[in-house]
Amino acid sequence: MTDLALVDCEDIAWFRHDPTLPSAARGAAATLARRVGLDPQRASEVALAVTEAATNLHQHTSDGALLLRVLRAGAEAGVEFLTVDTGPGMADVTAALKDGASTAGTLGIGLGAVARLADRFDIHSLPGKGTVVSAQFWARGRGSILASPTALPARGATVASGITRPISGETICGDAWSVRVEPGPHHADLGDGHRGSAREEITSASTSPALLVMLCDGLGHGPLAALAGEAAVKAFRQSRARRPEELLGDVHKALRGTRGGAVAIARVEPAERRLLYCGIGNVSGFLVGPDRRTGLLSAPGIVGHQMRSLRTFEYPLPEGSALVMHSDGLSERWSPSDMPGLLQHTPAVMAGQLLREAAVRRDDAGIVIVKGAW
Repeated sequence: MTDLALVDCEDIAWFRHDPTLPSAARGAAATLARRVGLDPQRASEVALAVTEAATNLHQHTSDGALLLRVLRAGAEAGVEFLTVDTGPGMADVTAALKDGASTAGTLGIGLGAVARLADRFDIHSLPGKGTVVSAQFWARGRGSILASPTALPARGATVASGITRPISGETICGDAWSVRVEPGPHHADLGDGHRGSAREEITSASTSPALLVMLCDGLGHGPLAALAGEAAVKAFRQSRARRPEELLGDVHKALRGTRGGAVAIARVEPAERRLLYCGIGNVSGFLVGPDRRTGLLSAPGIVGHQMRSLRTFEYPLPEGSALVMHSDGLSERWSPSDMPGLLQHTPAVMAGQLLREAAVRRDDAGIVIVKGAW
């Protein structure tokens, strides 16, 4: 992974599976597209695609939801929708994307047309379980993302993405995540760390960039939990620390006036194929391959209130693996072997499938995923 391309995400609203889903999602999508600066024609295309996806979700799935959110890449802004359902799934995704495959009750444009309207489209379906669809929409005829020296390698492409979903009955989520790139070169001691139970010095001599990732589960639910999550994100983004344990120390200070929470921070070093990880509380971290996962170690405590001495653990990054971090709003009772083909998809779709597979409705849920060719 030589280009650590990132797109910032701002989750706006979840729309639940009910008769008002298509109309509510269409109106919100059109308003959101205009708000971020898309022209009227592009805003209409966004609304059309969201309506088709929402109608399909309502008519042909047993349960599901649609997420609308804002994407930002530098000075550019776009809109993304993500649908997550619990079945019945598709036996032949390729056939479903062909023109004319739209079934009764939808607008008739079909998923293939939605894919063509979108700048970036991804779908993963598991027969008998459910389907996740994501589509991104950016301004037409504006090449700044592709022409800029710091442009994304493909419009909307990103090595990391995440999802938050509030507990049923709430509109604000106490879980929060953030990802940022630390540009190279790195010629500094990253401090003492741990590989298994063996203590050793962690250093970096790479001229390649690293990726810093944080997930916070604010204690409890609702606005006060959300304040803790927001404080964690702000501290993470403003901190000049480079080591996970030092970053976590800065987040700890920022959360002292809040409820506190569980927090994990990872440093991904693609050139060294190395992961540094430090966590406090019930945030679960895994390195995931096609048919197995490796758990990442965290210590007990509440960031902002009670923490023991922080420890950073070092792990190798197997080729083709992904880093998954999620709150306890997702059960740990999931396996990559139950979701064949998942690692071939975008981080957003991977996060959606894990949300479908493992999320519980009685808690906020947050997940962030990093994947690449390390």
